[in-house]
Amino acid sequence: MNLLTITGIAVGLAMDAFAVSIASSILLGGVTGRQTFRIAFHFGLFQAIMPLVGWFAGRNVIHLVEQWDHWVAFALLAFIGGKAVYGALRGDGGGLAHSDPTRGFSLVLLALATSMDALAVGVSFAMLRVDIWYPSAVIGLITGALCVVGMRLGHRLGARFGKRVEIIGGLVLIAIGVKILLEM
Repeated sequence: MNLLTITGIAVGLAMDAFAVSIASSILLGGVTGRQTFRIAFHFGLFQAIMPLVGWFAGRNVIHLVEQWDHWVAFALLAFIGGKAVYGALRGDGGGLAHSDPTRGFSLVLLALATSMDALAVGVSFAMLRVDIWYPSAVIGLITGALCVVGMRLGHRLGARFGKRVEIIGGLVLIAIGVKILLEM
């Protein structure tokens, strides 16, 4: 598998993480370098690890996860997005301003929710007998880089358009969850 193909797969896998990065930075308002690093690092790490897990699991274990992974991703994204929209409409200073999505368990859940499709890619790579280490590294690095761009872009949009963009950010998270649900 050549670098161009791997890059195309990586960009495709990173789009959910990129969109969640934009939405998270909009919801946060002010974004620090640490928050940007945490999102980029964790999302990139999960996107790199999930193809490895899928590759090692192969066809034997994937049947157990496939039945519910899209529901988990949908529930997590819908909950966080709904909380953001509710907070913005209430005018309490932001949907997620009181719970930073770049910290703790919510960060891990977001990273997991946006990397479920990478698990299936890992299974596909196993079936195609593709060596997994190089593609996983490329997928992780591209995801991390796009998350940095997403955090910066979302911060600028949030500062410029305020609550309207915060509501849109929450709705984007919900829409990503619905998209994941419908694709399965």
